[in-house]
Amino acid sequence: MRLKDFKIIAALIFSVSFFAQNNISGTVTFSKDNRPINNVKVYDKASGLLATTDDSGYFQFQTSKKTLTLIFFSLEYEAEEISIQTNTTSELKIVLKDLTQNLSEVEITARKQRLFELKRLKDVEGTAIYAGKKTEVILVEQSMANLASNNARQIYSQVAGLNIYQNDDAGLQLNIGGRGLDPNRTANFNTRQNGYDISADVLGYPESYYTPAAEGLEEIQVIRGAASLQYGTQFGGLINFKMKSPNPNKPLEIITRNTLGSFGLYTNFTSLSGTKNKWSYYTYFNYKRGDGFRPNSEFESKNVFAHLGYQFTKNTSLRAEVTYLRYLAQQAGGLTDTMFNEDPLQSNRERNWFEVDWLLYNLKFAHKFSEKTNFTFNFFGLDASRKAIGFRGDPFPSGLNKNPIKDEDITNLDGTYFYNRDILIGEFKNWGIEARFLTKYNLLGKESVFLIGSKYYNANNSGEQGAGSVGIDPDFSIVETVTGDYPNVSNFKYPNRNLAVFGENIFKVSYKLSITPGFRFEQIRTESQGDYFTKAYDNANNLIASAENEDNRVFDRNFLLLGVGASYKPSHYVELYANVSQNYRSVTFSDIRSVSPTFIIDPDITDEEGFTLDIGLRGKYKKAISYDIGVFNVNYNGRIGNILDDRANWVRTNVGDAFIYGIESFVDWNILDLFQHDPKYRLGLAVNFAYIDSEYTSSKQNGVKGNQVEFIPNVNLKTILRFGYKNFLGSVQYSFLSKQYTDSSNAEIDAPGSIREGVIGEIPEYDILDVSLSYTFRKIKLETGINNVLDNSYFTRRATGYPGPGIIPSAPRNFYTTLQLKF
Repeated sequence: MRLKDFKIIAALIFSVSFFAQNNISGTVTFSKDNRPINNVKVYDKASGLLATTDDSGYFQFQTSKKTLTLIFFSLEYEAEEISIQTNTTSELKIVLKDLTQNLSEVEITARKQRLFELKRLKDVEGTAIYAGKKTEVILVEQSMANLASNNARQIYSQVAGLNIYQNDDAGLQLNIGGRGLDPNRTANFNTRQNGYDISADVLGYPESYYTPAAEGLEEIQVIRGAASLQYGTQFGGLINFKMKSPNPNKPLEIITRNTLGSFGLYTNFTSLSGTKNKWSYYTYFNYKRGDGFRPNSEFESKNVFAHLGYQFTKNTSLRAEVTYLRYLAQQAGGLTDTMFNEDPLQSNRERNWFEVDWLLYNLKFAHKFSEKTNFTFNFFGLDASRKAIGFRGDPFPSGLNKNPIKDEDITNLDGTYFYNRDILIGEFKNWGIEARFLTKYNLLGKESVFLIGSKYYNANNSGEQGAGSVGIDPDFSIVETVTGDYPNVSNFKYPNRNLAVFGENIFKVSYKLSITPGFRFEQIRTESQGDYFTKAYDNANNLIASAENEDNRVFDRNFLLLGVGASYKPSHYVELYANVSQNYRSVTFSDIRSVSPTFIIDPDITDEEGFTLDIGLRGKYKKAISYDIGVFNVNYNGRIGNILDDRANWVRTNVGDAFIYGIESFVDWNILDLFQHDPKYRLGLAVNFAYIDSEYTSSKQNGVKGNQVEFIPNVNLKTILRFGYKNFLGSVQYSFLSKQYTDSSNAEIDAPGSIREGVIGEIPEYDILDVSLSYTFRKIKLETGINNVLDNSYFTRRATGYPGPGIIPSAPRNFYTTLQLKF
């Protein structure tokens, strides 16, 4: 070998070693019981955040530096600082001590202000993969929102592009959508609590009648785009409510919160939490009652949650959870446009009621085979019901020829009612199991991650519709009719079985670039077994024809969904992500068979399918700026909606194919952190902006092609100004949404006096201003605020059924005050 060749080889070896990446990994545990600590931030003192520990206390990162000064930081423990030589370091064992020193309130506040109120999920957490996906995590405990009433407009203010129904002043139900998805009961998202399903029926009836108390939440994880691969088939993605964890440092911690607000609002939230040896627990009771901001809209809610965990060993744990919710709410009814313009806070119903009885249970086993291999097994179930009774309009086609029909129009001279109310009863009994196995392995000298999982879901639900009593009270029993045979009668069972297998793999092309392909195989069997009546009446409401119809259907489907995500991280401050995934939504129970005075069901209605594409840029600059700016596209085939047929009937059917696209952005700026400043002061500005456009590209229905897709405001803007001094914090939020249509015909407003006035038409643009304040003194915290400061009259929903039909107004100006005590 010539000397020149030797020099070239030596130079290559030197250059490779100079730019070589050193793998640094380790675990973080608690000094008292050697328990792993999650969510510990691992900082390079010079360049910033490098990694965050997972549920097993494990962290890992790569660096080309020879020496590092690492800081391990968590709000609940003392920070630890160490210096290492990266080329000689093996697995690090970091032990954090309890935060026992007497910090001042200012110091505690300063520690909390290090974090933004929104974060992103790591590429791998537990037995889940999020690399290349659009993820947004709301840090609820740091939010300035009105948590006592689950104010969704404030809680989700930093999640880009969400469209929210705002007609519930107690937060009993969550109604959010986005990208053209109907917000009604969040039915287009897979909703979970601590990783398990909580909706009525994941495929057959995916509406969420239960929403966890925000005061008991640690995080809300919102995952969009390719979330279908791990969590289901839906277009919306995943919303996972992560409950607060047991206090690891005390055997008993008590937090009690009492709230008083406008319109007779009173809430109490009391939680108990602690850890003793290998046992841990967290439980709360949440009570709400109020009169509502409209007449005939009182409510009462009771919610209990209990978590019990046992840590067999450092690597093996078992936890059980039970949730129970029961609430009763009176529904003030929907308004026509004429009525809303006259008085948006009036009510035309006093006999409409809604009741929810919700029991959830879950058992989770988690085992860590090694530092790189995890396994989880979930068994979950639901035993629940929802019942609605009320008068939604004249049930007899040739009856009262007056619109709108108010309760007062159907009373006898003595004030009693002569028409039965309509009653809908849904019973939900389902259970499921989900297993996940995740392992990290080396491929071509780089660490890859493989995930495989399976889910089995079994449901035996039922729905019944018939005549309710003629009274005013919430009597949810089906009775004999007062005037002839009742037309809206049906009785169905809905057996449902679903088997899914899913998998993903992170392939590391380089330290900066990763590709994550994935799949989901679905086997779905949805059935309906039952009968319904079709009846005809003469002009005097005499029954002239009646027929009982059997309607037994079986929907068997087998299909494969594919997707792929990519992530490129050129620095600690920037990540470019992209993903594309197929989506699918099955026909639901209400699509199969529902008798309504405002619309009919197309017997040939079919499932929806399509795909979602996301491309974005996100990251953080030091502790000053956090951002996520992206574009998206949703292709929606066979979209289900409402149209007018040739006979002027309002029909629920497959309207057509739709193309939805737009930009979603969020920038959070901690203004003072760009400069040297006194930590007692706080000033921040967040801007959440989305511009979305859409078009029906094809349709079998006349007058639909070329129209905009419903439930899409072109402009969706929220700005949040945060400020503070020592333990006094404040927030001012401004929200603006441009107008949006509620049906595919893009109707502006129906003719006054028509049978569908109030049900169809646009939702006008609106803007809302909210102010929130809080002050902390030792173990006492006082929160207060005013929502809708400018007292704007607006609405966000036109309901086709309960709680309408018609316009459902949103709350006027209202205030709240919360006192929290912590022991």
